[in-house]
Amino acid sequence: MRLTSRLLIGVLGVVGVLVLFMVFLVDRQLSSRLQEETADVLAREARFVAISWTPSTDPVELARSAGSAMGRRVTLIRPDGTVVGDTDFDRDGIKRLENHSQRPEVLAANQGRVGSSLRTSPSRGDIELYVAVRAPLGVARVSVPTGSLDAIVASARSDIVFAGLLALAVALVLAWFFARKISQPVIALRDVAAAIAAGDLRSRPALRAPGEIGELARALHQLAEQLSARLDALQADESLLLQLTESVNEGVIAVDTARRVVRINENARRLLALAAPLPFAVELLPKEVALRAALDASLAGETTDEAEVVIAGRTVNVTARPLVGGGSVLALYDLTRLRRLEAVRRNFVANVSHELRTPLTVIGGFAETLVSDDPLPDDRKQFSQKILSNTRRMQRLVDDLLDLSRIELGGWVPTPVDADIESIAADALATARSDASKKGLTLTTHIASGASRVWADPMALRQIIGNLVDNSVRHTATGDVTVFTQLRDGGGVSVGVRDSGIGIEQEHLPRIFERFYRVDKGRSRDEGGTGLGLAIVKHLVEAHGGRVRAESMVGEGTSILAQFPPRPV
Repeated sequence: MRLTSRLLIGVLGVVGVLVLFMVFLVDRQLSSRLQEETADVLAREARFVAISWTPSTDPVELARSAGSAMGRRVTLIRPDGTVVGDTDFDRDGIKRLENHSQRPEVLAANQGRVGSSLRTSPSRGDIELYVAVRAPLGVARVSVPTGSLDAIVASARSDIVFAGLLALAVALVLAWFFARKISQPVIALRDVAAAIAAGDLRSRPALRAPGEIGELARALHQLAEQLSARLDALQADESLLLQLTESVNEGVIAVDTARRVVRINENARRLLALAAPLPFAVELLPKEVALRAALDASLAGETTDEAEVVIAGRTVNVTARPLVGGGSVLALYDLTRLRRLEAVRRNFVANVSHELRTPLTVIGGFAETLVSDDPLPDDRKQFSQKILSNTRRMQRLVDDLLDLSRIELGGWVPTPVDADIESIAADALATARSDASKKGLTLTTHIASGASRVWADPMALRQIIGNLVDNSVRHTATGDVTVFTQLRDGGGVSVGVRDSGIGIEQEHLPRIFERFYRVDKGRSRDEGGTGLGLAIVKHLVEAHGGRVRAESMVGEGTSILAQFPPRPV
């Protein structure tokens, strides 16, 4: 083939590639610019609607009249996300619209910014550009379908393609006339273009010439720069995607069509105990039936939602979805803590029911006897005392449950002051003195030097000491019960109660602060305990920022210590 012919073909290839790239770049930039300008216009219109929305204005009529005048869809939204006006819906239709508080443009507008979002409209079914601004009565939003913008871009694309083809024809004519003079520069440019097309974005044309050849060289240089910048942007997006998958709470696994794991975040590795480097075969995943079934179904094009599996003692929710073009993605959510909480709730309900059953049975039995029979006065008095005793026991249980619930739900917040421990301890001991006297117990107070005051809520401190003293009196047959204080290392004061009772075995100590946990279940119930006193003590102390601990030796007694932090400076 002659050099002129080769030159013409080379020019055709180079200029054609250049035109295609220019069409692509201009297409993207024009679409972006149109969206930006349209968003600015919609923002101004939304501000006008926001100003027009006053308390005396009917939002339905305002949305309809403003939308008709501007040729837009206008939506008026209250601060709580309720739609009160929309161009496309009458009053009945507006009531059926879902809450808009979580729409991205509405969230941004409520934060004082101009919210913008491009997405598919749930009501119209087409892609719309939404712009929202904050109004005195809520959020005013104006939207427009992107079809009109796409038509402008398509028209511009056609013009650019036509212009490119025309430029290509001119270039061919000029190349034919100046073939001998520009054959070498064109060959050089062709080589550079081929290198760029092959992925060598570092290649740049070294030609410096006037006229079209020089312009082509400069355009090719700019093209390489832009492609290099786009490649850097893609790498940045890949890095961002990696950071996003690592930041979510769920485990994420991506599997390709060759049944290889090509992406996995650290949460998924932790849940599945995987350490193999990517990519690796799916056979290395745990062999739980439900997990494998979800994976196989997603690779076959089916979606699996909320399949629960137990892996290495952890309960995991598995969601598997097929990917467009093949492959699948698995999302793993750790349900272990939730299932444990559900078990705690079930145990709590069972324990409360069990605690209430005995006194209710006693009350019912004696009440039935009083109703159906006519017992002797002494028996009637004994039955009534039993009913009263068990009623008070249930009342204490309900009161303790309410106190514990109020503390756990944040309904109570301590108001710490510089409280005098000795006076509060004296009140608590006075309340328990009657029960202690029946057993011959000695109630004493030992206040350490420099530890006579504590930074705590007086009412809470009274309940803490009272619960600990009551607990010690109930579990001590002979000896004494002492309220004492200690200075803590690093500041703060510890307030405790020590007894000479039966003591607690070491295996039970870590659990005595749990609700309804009893070391000796039968004896505790006989002595009137609710099983909640120590749990209330623990929550009250922790609400102050402190902690509680227990020390005990079987047959020698028990000490429970509430450690309070120092007074803030």
